[in-house]
Amino acid sequence: MEHTQTPALVICGHGMVAQRLLEQLVATGHPFSRIVVFNGEPFAAYNRIQLSSLLANQVRESELELKPRSWFRQHKIEVYNREPVTAIEPHQRRVTTASGRTLAYHTLVLATGASPSRLGLPGEDLDGVMTFRDLTDTRTLIHRAQTHRRAVVIGGGFLGLEAAEGLRARGMDVTVLHRSGHLLNRQLNPAAGELLKHQLQQRGLTVLTGTEPTALLGKHQVRAVQLSDGTVLATDLVVLATGIHPNKALAEAAGLACNRGVQVDSQMTTSNPHIHALGECCQFQEHTFGLVEPGYEQAAVLAQHLCQVSGNPGFTPGEIATRLKISDLPIFSCGPITPGPHTETIEWQDYAQAVYGQLLVEHNRLTGAILLGDTSSAPWYSELIRSGTDISRYRDTIAFGKPYCDAAA
Repeated sequence: MEHTQTPALVICGHGMVAQRLLEQLVATGHPFSRIVVFNGEPFAAYNRIQLSSLLANQVRESELELKPRSWFRQHKIEVYNREPVTAIEPHQRRVTTASGRTLAYHTLVLATGASPSRLGLPGEDLDGVMTFRDLTDTRTLIHRAQTHRRAVVIGGGFLGLEAAEGLRARGMDVTVLHRSGHLLNRQLNPAAGELLKHQLQQRGLTVLTGTEPTALLGKHQVRAVQLSDGTVLATDLVVLATGIHPNKALAEAAGLACNRGVQVDSQMTTSNPHIHALGECCQFQEHTFGLVEPGYEQAAVLAQHLCQVSGNPGFTPGEIATRLKISDLPIFSCGPITPGPHTETIEWQDYAQAVYGQLLVEHNRLTGAILLGDTSSAPWYSELIRSGTDISRYRDTIAFGKPYCDAAA
């Protein structure tokens, strides 16, 4: 067992949020004489957001690196890849890793992320059935795209659409299956989802909405997908992109309070005062987090807490804006996507130019926005939603964007 006479910070996991925490600690001036990161992946933290661009052959793998090895040496941060923590003993304040290493900690941070959800379909264990979650998955998909022709992606959320577009860019014939009636149903309304579907089909994807699989067929290798209406789609590859669930097993085994994720307070502290959690593995009140932006906010809060910065307001989840680009088509969504009983709706569409917008207004305040094709006003709309600004003086021109409204004021 390794012993340390000085306070040690141990971090379980090394994704983008854990790396942001490290950077915030370094910038703030942390009190720890030793920081140790145990990472289950073979690679130090990298830009997961760019995995879809890597799959589509738009960036090189080297461009995903967040910090060079020299940065960790410079700041005396020890990173152990391929060595996840397998057990926590809160009363002894020590962890055990997959290699059998044990290490005492002063403070422990769980940043264990999330895992892809499975559907429980017959045939999910066949060769050629994959997820699209990390760099290892992406490498495998790139390799298979070189030797296979057809792919089926199950899930029409942003991860599924990014996987589908990446494989199409690699030359595969790709079909997307989505159970909901329209794509990105958590971010877009039916009108925007239908326009997105049309644009993706124009680019060469096959998109089947209102459809779900019942079985994956094959003896050893997946050969087809059977649909609920009895249709059978021949394929060489199936990508499951049907959501994620927080990795909470390590915390549960240690006796920490968990619900859907590891429960934390506004300072990202778990039910044990020496253990914290952040990112996709944690749950604050009823919220869990699948996007990186709230994880970055949590990292800033936790860094201030660990560095004992006064006036730390704590973490408060707000309206999370989703900004993404699929097949060079920019998309923005913030706030609710469907109007309530007292909501005014402002809507515009240019089908030929693949442009769509919807704004939701209640009591002269912007509450929701959807933009497709032209997202230049997205930062302004996002700020109006977050701040609750009274928009009555430019209510009639808000659809034209901030420059127009400023000029008309």
